[in-house]
Amino acid sequence: MNASQRPRINPYIAVVLATLSISTSAIWVRLADAPAAVTAFYRLFFSTLFMAPFLYKHIGEFRSMTRKSVLWCALAGICLAFHFILWFQSLAYTSVASSVVLVTIQPIFAFAGSVLFFKTRLRLYAVVGALCAISGSVLIGWGDFGTSRAALYGDVLALVACLLITVYLMVGQEVRKDMELYAYTLLVYAFAALALFLFVLVSRQALFNHAPKDWLMFLLLAVFPTLLGHSVYNWSVKWVGVNTLSMTILGEPVGSSILAYIFFGETLGPLQLAGSLVILTGIFLYLMGESKTKARKKPSALSSSTQT
Repeated sequence: MNASQRPRINPYIAVVLATLSISTSAIWVRLADAPAAVTAFYRLFFSTLFMAPFLYKHIGEFRSMTRKSVLWCALAGICLAFHFILWFQSLAYTSVASSVVLVTIQPIFAFAGSVLFFKTRLRLYAVVGALCAISGSVLIGWGDFGTSRAALYGDVLALVACLLITVYLMVGQEVRKDMELYAYTLLVYAFAALALFLFVLVSRQALFNHAPKDWLMFLLLAVFPTLLGHSVYNWSVKWVGVNTLSMTILGEPVGSSILAYIFFGETLGPLQLAGSLVILTGIFLYLMGESKTKARKKPSALSSSTQT
């Protein structure tokens, strides 16, 4: 990499800061008094609004899009919209730590989706990781059921939200092969905001009569976890790679739990703590195995290309 290609900011520092930004998401949601769908709508609406001024620089990306790509973006946006509704709602019932940990088992759902839809071969590390994640989820659910049935309901909402974000990411993985980052991100955010807007209208929830604190939370959700979080991840992947970014998913529950203790005095019960550690161990084993598998494939791909 020559000097002109080097980023001005160390990408690894950027990834750490992005993880910290994403860890604040559950805190801003919990501090907002607005309904989950309204909070989700304004998060994506403001994110789209902040991205819109740069549209003139990327107009060519939209001209080259196909109708099929737009439809896939719409599907991704709808999945993202209802992921936020369910996850935000889960935070009203269960602890921040339980909700965030359950949402972060996304790599395991992605593995299951790859096996079911793309006929990916079962690998030992993936099976062990999946079993750990399932076992950890059961422990968290059991611990929360001992607290209240409402907490268990919140856990179920978080798991469904995790399933939706997995579909969103799998769709994005396919669509991004033919679409540039800016066009894809802006379209998905716009479709998600539109879906949430319609949902809020149909369910007759108030769009405007909210306290100043809520408006501040809406802006913080757009700026920190979305633009300074996910957008920075999308920027840094060019230099640090997908595997490194995938590993940072383990940092979000830790950061969120620390912030939840500071803001709300939340602590983890024995079963919640054990379940969280089991889930994070399972994800760690899965991602390490995935990293080693890809590392082994690279030399073979290189040797085959030199023989042709």
